[in-house]
Amino acid sequence: MSTRLAISGASGQLGRLTAELVLAQHEPGDVILATRNPAVLGELAALGADVRRADFDDPASLRAAFAGAERLLLISATDLERRVAQHRAAIDAAKAAGVRHVIYTSGSKPAPPNPAAVAPSHHATEQALAASGLAFTVLRNSLYSEYQAAEARRALDTGLLVHNRGAGRVAYVAREDCAAAAAAVLVRGGHEGATYDVTGPESFDAAALAALYGALGRRAVATRRIDDAELVAGLVGSSADGHLRYGAELVASFGRAIREGYLDVQSDAVAKLAGRPPRTLREVLEPQLER
Repeated sequence: MSTRLAISGASGQLGRLTAELVLAQHEPGDVILATRNPAVLGELAALGADVRRADFDDPASLRAAFAGAERLLLISATDLERRVAQHRAAIDAAKAAGVRHVIYTSGSKPAPPNPAAVAPSHHATEQALAASGLAFTVLRNSLYSEYQAAEARRALDTGLLVHNRGAGRVAYVAREDCAAAAAAVLVRGGHEGATYDVTGPESFDAAALAALYGALGRRAVATRRIDDAELVAGLVGSSADGHLRYGAELVASFGRAIREGYLDVQSDAVAKLAGRPPRTLREVLEPQLER
């Protein structure tokens, strides 16, 4: 019998990509895909995957979903205000269900005082794993390359990359490379106690980003530094939409974290774990900007 593996958040973008890779490498009947909405994974269930309902706010559902699994990929939840409690519930449920090894998708340098809005919950989850008594592996994913497409379009429309990054740098990573790294650790096992920075192959500051955007769009793109408040105001405009402001403040927090060096990390983890080089930012953005 092959090892039983589980993936939480399997219907999300990262979860779905990882699930597809795992199913191509592992006995489908020994792959548990946990999701709040099992119906959306019907196609993977048809391949033989064991699709189970799991809700981070329903600990009993988590224990049932993880039952029988030896290794669990815990993909970070999306609700920043509630996910520390949700992740702790998932870790407790995994332990109660007999899971021996948890792999967690975290972020770059999450320990305080990293100002990125996502950092405190990642740090708290890493601490919870360390205190759980379970074997664990942490995958600290850099910022997704795919998220730069919207910024690139704005820069090409205006000829200006307006940013609050200062001189900071980021090695943006393709989501599919994060999935490949996670699938490799989940399927092959090992890596207990390891923390990997999962990044792209090149590090970009604002000037390098502007040059890349300009090359892709065949026009000159200049840069202009602004402060955090100006960035939020520019993204929100005259709107009173609270969700829009929340999103703008999230973006600004990443810019500040970049400016202060918390995302200035570059590694060869994708190549080591997945056995192939990571995609460049250009390779990710080029087809998106052609649409």
